[in-house]
Formats: sequence, structure tokens, C-alpha cells
Amino acid sequence: MNSEITFLSLYSAPLDSSALTQLTLLLSLLSSSPAIPSLLLSTLLCLKYIMLHAAPLSEFSGDQGFQLFLQKNLEFTRKIKMDVETVRQHMCDNFQLCKEEELMLVKQNLNIFQPSLNQCLSKPFQVDVCFSQIREGLQTYHGYLSTIAQLLPGHSTQVEGLQLDTSNLSTNIQQQIEALGLNMGMVTYPKEEGQGTLLTFSSQFYQQAGGYIILANFQLFLDLAYRVLRHLIMP
Repeated sequence: MNSEITFLSLYSAPLDSSALTQLTLLLSLLSSSPAIPSLLLSTLLCLKYIMLHAAPLSEFSGDQGFQLFLQKNLEFTRKIKMDVETVRQHMCDNFQLCKEEELMLVKQNLNIFQPSLNQCLSKPFQVDVCFSQIREGLQTYHGYLSTIAQLLPGHSTQVEGLQLDTSNLSTNIQQQIEALGLNMGMVTYPKEEGQGTLLTFSSQFYQQAGGYIILANFQLFLDLAYRVLRHLIMP
């Protein structure tokens, strides 16, 4: 962990488009592999976020309504992140599944589809394409949370609330895209292998482990979505 932090802190030199393209390709390859720990993936995503932080903002950045949307939903995303962490703790308490690194082999076997936000890390940045990918990812995790609800019947109200918040954030993004006069239905980008498949588990343990992995992946997804929204807020 310390070496990863040091690596990020030292990465301060200007980066050309070639370096950015190479890192994008690396992220794409790593995110498609279920054996890659979320910590490593998160570190690389943070690095690319730093690389893009100096990039020009969206043409809509100065729009007052857009800025209000960003500020409101930045906090909403942070709330959902905290709620996911709380549910992860319930999984730990109930099933003693507390460390993702202990589930690497199981994660590889389950091969649970992990929505990507690679379009949000591309240059030039396109708000409609990025937000469309965030919305689709939220819809995927909304469905995945049904597995969590089955595993934690004693916390059904909390899990259902998390599902509702996930759905509402997705709706907020769709409405904002429409308010900007963009047609989300026209947005196209390459879909990832495994997207939209239903989850099935061959054993109760796999279902429990899969539930924990889903929550870990969801936290990583929300972390990057949060960074994207924060980057778009005008100082």
C-alpha cells in the first residue's frame, strides 16, 4: 500500500497522449480480469484520474443548472458509498467475509461482470457518453443488490433503501442529460463481455462470496464516479 501511494505521489510529470493511451489500455485489460484486486485497480484508476485532472472541462461546466446537479449528486454518491460500506460490514459480521484478497480464487471462478467507467477516462471527455456509462453501471448494480437482499434478510430495509438510492441516482443522471439537450438514447460505445447477464451461484458459499465481491466492486465503481463528478465542479 505504501509503495502504491509513493508511486502516485511521484507521478507528477506532464503526460503525453501516448502515455494516457497506454494506461487506458492497461486499465481495460486489468478491469476485465476478475483476479485483479480492487486495491490495485483503484490505484491505477486514481492515477489516471490525476492524469486527466488537468484536462479541459466539459463544455457544459459553466452551466449553473449543471453545477447544481453536480454538487447535489456528488453528495448523493458519497452517501451511497457510505451505505455500501455499511452493508459490506453486515456481510462481514454475518458470514466472516471481510477481506476481498482472501476471495481472489473465488472471484476468478465466479467471473462476475464488473461495469467499467473507461469512457469517463477517455480523451476528449464527452459528458453524455460518460454519464450514459455511469447510468448503465448503476442499473447493473441495482440488479446485483437483489443477491445481497437474499443474503441479508435481517437488513432488507437497508438494502432496499440502497437499491432505491441507486435507481434514483441513475434517474438523476438521465434527467440531467435530457436537460442539457443531449439524447442518451443515441449514445453508443462498445459493450463489455458479460454485460447484462443474470447471476447464478452453484453453492451457498459462492453466493455469499459473490455478494461480498459485488459490494467491493460497487464501491470501486462509486469511487470513480464520485471523482468524475467532483472533477466537473467549477472551482
